[in-house]
Amino acid sequence: MLTVKPLSPALGAEVTGVDLNQALDETTVHRIEDALDEHLVVVLPGQTLTPQAFTAFARRWGRPEPHVIDQFHHPEDADILILSNVRRGDRPVGLEDAGSYFHTDYSYLDVPARCTMLHAIQMPASGINLGTTFANQRQAYDDLDAGMKRKLDGLIGRHHYGNRDNLDETTRTVASPLNQDQKARLNWVRHPIVRTHPRTGRKTLYSVSGSSFGIEGMDDAEAVTLLDQLKVHATQPKYLYQHPYRVGDVVIWDNCCLLHQAPLPDRTTARTLWRITVKDKGPTLAA
Repeated sequence: MLTVKPLSPALGAEVTGVDLNQALDETTVHRIEDALDEHLVVVLPGQTLTPQAFTAFARRWGRPEPHVIDQFHHPEDADILILSNVRRGDRPVGLEDAGSYFHTDYSYLDVPARCTMLHAIQMPASGINLGTTFANQRQAYDDLDAGMKRKLDGLIGRHHYGNRDNLDETTRTVASPLNQDQKARLNWVRHPIVRTHPRTGRKTLYSVSGSSFGIEGMDDAEAVTLLDQLKVHATQPKYLYQHPYRVGDVVIWDNCCLLHQAPLPDRTTARTLWRITVKDKGPTLAA
């Protein structure tokens, strides 16, 4: 019996009564999608998935795309990115720092992410497991005054892989460093500052932190000042929910309507998650 229980006033819901190892009918998948549309983050606890089962579920939502950091793809399925602070000898088994600044997944691509899914495989003991923090950009947009909404209408952001607040590749709060081949695959892309959600039709701020480095028609200083003003507004505590992962959780979030911030993992306690990112159906802007 599928049930949906809100997790916080800001966003998030727990969905129980679903076993993702089973072949889900369309009605069940649509109910989970509806919960995501309403709550922006859904948590399905108590799952034990193989890589194949995890990917099969993800494909019900759209086309997964392997992450550009290909050295940490799961050996059984490249659509899965391993996030982990575990090391085998001198080699890390996964990507350790997965965006410890507020950002939106794949906003540095022409076709960005519809949703991201994490499956918690190995977690620290209770009390030291700080989970992902999510920020509700739909509500943040709704709360802007009419003048700011008019100012933002039609503005186009310029995006590239990275964290505009930190470009120092020697620090842990930079975007995870790429090798030269990976950097060569990426280009500048364009997205609206205010997006209309493709399923609900509601407006939302989009990727005002992280990969947004400028705004078309503005000089860089003016653009960054506006983006920083929006980021401060959009990450106020009233818009936030932090989810403490438990082993077996599958967490799905809507990248159109959220910023999120991963914790910096404690290197003394093992933490491993599998991640799949599902693409939107097409670009956010017409060619």
